[in-house]
Amino acid sequence: MNVKFALPTGDARPAVGTMLEGAGIPTNGYEPGSRLLRSVIENESLTLRVFREKDIPIQVALGNYDLGICSDVWLSELQVRFPLQRVVRIGSLPGVRTQVWLGASPTADLERGAVPAGAALAGARIASELPNLADMLAVHMRIPRYSLLSLYGSAEAYPPEDADLVVIPARDADEVEARGIVPLHCLFNGSLALIANGDALRTRNLGAVLARLAPLLTSDTPSLTLPRANVAGRMLRGARSLDVARLALPDGHAQRHTFTALSDGGLSFEGYDEKSCVRRPASGLTGLELKVIRPQDMPQLVAMGVFDIAVTGVDWLTDHLSRFPSSPVKMAVDLGRSRYKIGPVVDAAFAANTTAQAVPIWESLGRPVRIASEYPALAESFARSVHLSAATIIPISGASEGFVPEDADILIEGSETGTSIRANNLKMLDPFMESTNCVIVRTEPLTKRTDLVDELLAGFRVSAAAVAGS
Repeated sequence: MNVKFALPTGDARPAVGTMLEGAGIPTNGYEPGSRLLRSVIENESLTLRVFREKDIPIQVALGNYDLGICSDVWLSELQVRFPLQRVVRIGSLPGVRTQVWLGASPTADLERGAVPAGAALAGARIASELPNLADMLAVHMRIPRYSLLSLYGSAEAYPPEDADLVVIPARDADEVEARGIVPLHCLFNGSLALIANGDALRTRNLGAVLARLAPLLTSDTPSLTLPRANVAGRMLRGARSLDVARLALPDGHAQRHTFTALSDGGLSFEGYDEKSCVRRPASGLTGLELKVIRPQDMPQLVAMGVFDIAVTGVDWLTDHLSRFPSSPVKMAVDLGRSRYKIGPVVDAAFAANTTAQAVPIWESLGRPVRIASEYPALAESFARSVHLSAATIIPISGASEGFVPEDADILIEGSETGTSIRANNLKMLDPFMESTNCVIVRTEPLTKRTDLVDELLAGFRVSAAAVAGS
């Protein structure tokens, strides 16, 4: 019997790998820097699969994996919304403890540890990458007319202009404060957890793996503590000014290409370069405000009028418009950089090399075709475009190449060189779009400084022309 074990990628990967090796559990292919996301260890009857931590509790709950290791934060984020899911927390493993904090904008006129009554927070805008925990908190506090901004990350960048409160993971209150946020209340405290699917725990022989991990388990338990009001008075709310133009720039992998595009267009902002950035670079232009956020979040924020102009990817814009066809956001300039293809990815042994050849095979499965993607709306659009009679869309948060073939039949994925796809024994059928980085704007500007938006677009057009002429 093969035991399927879900393991985290990212910052936790080196420590978890060392811990598993110390417990005598082989970690073939799990080494830091490895592109492999799946490995089968035949002599141990063990399959290892690497996920983003956010996806691990979901995959274990679905029964796709017997065991998993992830932060308690992500387990709690699943369970507060779906308390009846079949996930059993076996125990804590050594690792850095993570807390989740309710924090306020530094302009909210609240002191550290001060929690107003819910009525005093009326209309609060709450930003978080943990929307289930944030929503539970707001309901518990009975905050009237609150709005929740669900983000891919970097929630601390949003106050004071774009959020009044945040719910963010951090090591402690001092780290929250170091990010420019006023810590009000520690909502959650947890560590690294070993989890299991409830059905697998009852019916499958997991003893060999659990016995090796048992000596590592600690007595730590996670805690969820909801706040009580302890101060009178009202929170001061921030708001964006329409007398300024607001530009969003991307962090992460898109940063290098964006910096080059800015330079080619004669645009330079202190605090934003190829590798490093601050959340609010200096624009150098009166009336222009800048903020550095995740590119995935930009289309919805421009549509909402939070930003007037942003640099994101054609992929994220197309996914947004596939979901919201009437959204008031459009591409203004294709910058022509960070170019990669997006298409259906399947197992290398799959008996088709084109989508046309693949459709009859998918239709013959006798069940809905499982499509995993970081672009769920694009995945749904793809299913409709090839006329699949039934499909199940699986939204995921990354580490995509490991989902096929066991957990999905198709992956809708972007690839620049195909290296990771080939490393995981996959292949891409005919791509259906090409993504580049692009500049997006609102179809009906809200800012009064449209002159600044036009000035920025002129610079970006020069940058795009430089690529087109090269």
